[in-house]
Amino acid sequence: MRYVPLIELPVLVLLVLIRAAMLRRQGVKALVFGRTDKSDFLLVPVMAFFLYALLAAVFNWPFPELLKRPFWEAEIFYWTASVLCTASLVWFALTLKTFGRSFRVGIDEETNDKLITDGTFALSRNPIYVGFMAFFLGVFLAYPGIVTLVFLAFFSAAIHRQVLREEKFLKSRYGDGYEAYCKGTRRYL
Repeated sequence: MRYVPLIELPVLVLLVLIRAAMLRRQGVKALVFGRTDKSDFLLVPVMAFFLYALLAAVFNWPFPELLKRPFWEAEIFYWTASVLCTASLVWFALTLKTFGRSFRVGIDEETNDKLITDGTFALSRNPIYVGFMAFFLGVFLAYPGIVTLVFLAFFSAAIHRQVLREEKFLKSRYGDGYEAYCKGTRRYL
């Protein structure tokens, strides 16, 4: 059970890449990351550092011992993390399906798709981000250390920043329809 979240992390990335490739075949450019704000690219070195730190903790690679040391080690947390990460992947996959042709990584100001409000979007205005946060909470439960805690806090702040940017864009794009959706559906859960 200890390695389930670590094994599922590439699956999360593959889901996004496969969906983007499928959309590309349909003539939709889904990867628009950093197009509207170049500061988005700051996430790349943070993710690389996090990934190395995580692998260093799990496989005892060179890294400061203080940063590798877990806060706790308990089998129940590995089980909980595995269930949470797996459920997050299922939620994430359902959300990608619900998105249809509207899925983008980043804000796409050039394409005018319809506002998605059904499926997982009926439960949350940001189900992709809910899936990400639940997944990385699971990673933290499986590998509870300083690095995963700091990453979880940083990633949560980065996601919230992106959500606020997307809300501003969606409000300008869909107007009253988006306002009505916001009144009936929570931002997260």
